[in-house]
Amino acid sequence: MKDLNLVPTFLWCLLLFPLHKAVANGVTPEETKQLRDEVREMFYHAFDGYMEHAFPLDELRPLTCEGEDTLGGYALTLIDSLDTLALLGDRERFTASVEWIGKNLRFDINKTVSIFETTIRVIGGLLSAHLIASDYATGMRIPSYDNELLNLAEDLARRLLPAFDTPTGIPFGSVNLKYGVDEHESKITSTAGGGTLTLEFGVLSRLTNDPTLLLLMEPLVYPDLQSQLIENFNANSPGSKISFPLAVRIDVRRSGCHCFTPCTMLTFVFIAEIRFFLKMDAVFEQVTKNAVRGLWARRSKLNLVGAHINVFTGEWTQKDAGIGTSIDSFYEYLLKAYLLFGDEEYLFIFQEAYSAAMHYLYNDPWYVEVNMDSAAIVWPLFNSLQAFWPGLQVLAGDIDPAIRTHTAFFSVWKRYGFTPEGFNLATLSVQHGQKSYPLRPELIESTYWLYKATRNPRYLDAGRDIVASLQYGARCPCGYCHISDVEFHKREDHMESFFLAETVKYLWLLFDLAVGPDNLVENGPYKYIFSTEGHLLPATPQISLFQEHCSYFGAYCNHDSLKEEPNASDKFAGSQETNGSRVSEGWVRTRFPLDSSSFKASPVSGLIKGLCPGLTHAQKYGISYLASVDTPHEDNSAKQKDIVVKSQAIVVVSDQISNQSLSGDGNDNNVKESTEREPESDPSQS
Repeated sequence: MKDLNLVPTFLWCLLLFPLHKAVANGVTPEETKQLRDEVREMFYHAFDGYMEHAFPLDELRPLTCEGEDTLGGYALTLIDSLDTLALLGDRERFTASVEWIGKNLRFDINKTVSIFETTIRVIGGLLSAHLIASDYATGMRIPSYDNELLNLAEDLARRLLPAFDTPTGIPFGSVNLKYGVDEHESKITSTAGGGTLTLEFGVLSRLTNDPTLLLLMEPLVYPDLQSQLIENFNANSPGSKISFPLAVRIDVRRSGCHCFTPCTMLTFVFIAEIRFFLKMDAVFEQVTKNAVRGLWARRSKLNLVGAHINVFTGEWTQKDAGIGTSIDSFYEYLLKAYLLFGDEEYLFIFQEAYSAAMHYLYNDPWYVEVNMDSAAIVWPLFNSLQAFWPGLQVLAGDIDPAIRTHTAFFSVWKRYGFTPEGFNLATLSVQHGQKSYPLRPELIESTYWLYKATRNPRYLDAGRDIVASLQYGARCPCGYCHISDVEFHKREDHMESFFLAETVKYLWLLFDLAVGPDNLVENGPYKYIFSTEGHLLPATPQISLFQEHCSYFGAYCNHDSLKEEPNASDKFAGSQETNGSRVSEGWVRTRFPLDSSSFKASPVSGLIKGLCPGLTHAQKYGISYLASVDTPHEDNSAKQKDIVVKSQAIVVVSDQISNQSLSGDGNDNNVKESTEREPESDPSQS
């Protein structure tokens, strides 16, 4: 997008002046330790206030010290806080909370709930806590734990499935946990509401021992081969039992097989014909992937998506495209689903979506909302939910624009002490009707990721300022209050559960990382993806089938060229860099096809990688997918090198848009970019 000069230079300098003045005062090591301890105390002030005055209701009223049911009436704040308790090393409270939930929580209730909020807060919270409580390697294993949280998550997810029964595959926004979708339920849902379910549902499929596909063998040559393969698979995969009927037909063409493991067995077979059927458990992952496909298939010719869509007709009811309200976490889960599951289809979609967002929405360093068809600006507004974007860019390896955008976003916080829901970029003032700050974590999340990537102390300064604002502006007798007006710091008697799940969590991680990390995320047995609710989802072999990432998710890891020099981001004020000229040194060219809509991830590859974690694709097993049994076996390893990212930079974004027709509704072949370069109720908590 061309520079629209929405903010005159002298006004921009005035806006940023307080920020640069503050950054000069660095946080000392001793102060960093004190801040970490202070954030820990903040968590317990709010958590203990909830447990004493609101539990087992959903959320706390921190001014009046009362509770309220806001989602489903099932101790929402406790569920949302579980992995934060574990992260802080609080074994006693974590164990007691898990045991209470396992014994008392049930979802067979007559409540209509948001699909989005229930998934990210409740299912995500239950799955994260289950993964911690069930694994000795986390250091928080509960000896008496017997998968109670996993069973609850599965039961709840099944109660949400009726919402996906739509012509487009995009789910309704709400569902009744006892009776399903009401006949009068609105057919309009947000893009984020339909496209931010893949992590939780995908993890659930893997944890319920769902290999997604099963094998159907007709042993044309060796009658005993079928039973031998199944026997060996079951012996090597406890809990993942294969039974009949099976779903892939295999023609055996080699002999000499004796002591088989699942991996060596597959080395001796050719796949003659593929026919697959979903187990019930696989529905969890498949329905959410279908929802993403349904949304992406209806993108505009500019590769932009709107904010709201009719789940029956597929027509966009609000065509405003942006990275904030109603769309934000759609982008987030495209990248994170690839990082966690290794499914290149998500990466392909993310590359196209991110490239389009940077071209049409980015007005350096801000982002605007445009019409998804024409790219005409409809809203020159900084929306507080946009603040997650620099953190996502860190994961994508696009560090430079992340630094500049974070600087701009944080200047708004410095101006008011909080970020309002809307800040008008044309008038440089709070947008009328959007003056509140409901304790959102997005800016803090991006601050953590940028410090993790650069180790620039300016982000510790930012964290210190945020702590001060929360302590002096939002602290209430029993917790922390919403700010209803950031200009006058008026308080509102409500505390969202995500304050404990995300806001305090990211603050604590920021300062603990600076002190010398001693926590599950930095020093634990796995690498973690944070859900949009801040829940910890580990890349265990059972969950993450893609094993060729760098040492941590994100292009910055072990990548010296992306380490920022202190104050390097200060150069941005005088930068004349344009969208077309931006080059991230950490990116490398990788041969991913731009037309992701024509790409279909092989359903078999998920099974193959599930059988043999640590190897990437079926070619490494000596098998190929053949049109007929007479086709000779060929080695695709050379081709595979072109499509498997093995570099430190795991995401490569191209500014080029293919001049070929993009399959899917509403796409044509007339859009190119001129430059080339070598990422629910209204889902407002993402």
